[in-house]
Amino acid sequence: MGKGKGEPEFWVARVRPGQVMFEIGGVEEDVAKQALVRVAHKMPIRCRFIKRRHSL
Repeated sequence: MGKGKGEPEFWVARVRPGQVMFEIGGVEEDVAKQALVRVAHKMPIRCRFIKRRHSL
């Protein structure tokens, strides 16, 4: 009998097309866009910047 599966090596999350991965609030739009462009370069998928039409 084993003692379990061992140490996890990495975490996985399924992201479906059209799902929002990151949401930024409280900063100027150009700062948020610059931050997300840097993140998008490190992602293994295509990313795009979308903007909410009206704030809550």
